Amino acid sequence: MRPRHLSRRVVLAGGAAALTACSATGPPQPSVQASDSPETTLLKDLIAEKERTIALYSSLISGGARKLVPFRDRHQAHVNELRKYVTVASTPPATSTPTSAAPKPSLSRLRDLESRAAALRVRQLDRVSPGVAQLIASIGACEAAHALALPRSL
Repeated sequence: MRPRHLSRRVVLAGGAAALTACSATGPPQPSVQASDSPETTLLKDLIAEKERTIALYSSLISGGARKLVPFRDRHQAHVNELRKYVTVASTPPATSTPTSAAPKPSLSRLRDLESRAAALRVRQLDRVSPGVAQLIASIGACEAAHALALPRSL
C-alpha cells in the first residue's frame, strides 16, 4: 500500500483553520453576561449580611461600647475569608448612625441577629461545595457563640 499524501488544498485549509483558531481576537464574547451560580449568589448575600452586622456593631462601638470590638472584628474576619471565594463589587461604606426606619442598635437586637444568623447557616449548607460548607458552618458556630457571649449590659 502506498502512503497517502495530503493535497495542497487540504494543507492550506488546515493552516487557515489553525490561524483562525489562534487569532488574537478569540471566540466571540456572549452579549449577555452569565449570571452568578447559586453558590456565588449565596456568598454575595452572606457578605452583604455580614457587612450590615458589622455596621450595627460599629454603631454601638462608636457610642462607647468598646467591649464589642472583638465581636465586630470576628465578623470582619468572616467577610475577609468569604471574599476569597467570590469577587464582590465594592459597596458604599455603611453609615455608623442608624436611620430613622431602622430600629436603634442594641445588645438584645445584636443577640437576636446573631441567633437568627446561626440558625440560617445550617439551612445554607446543602447548596454549596464542601469547602464553602465548612466555612459557612464555622461562621454559624461563631455566630451562635456570639449570641451567648454578648454582654447583658455595657
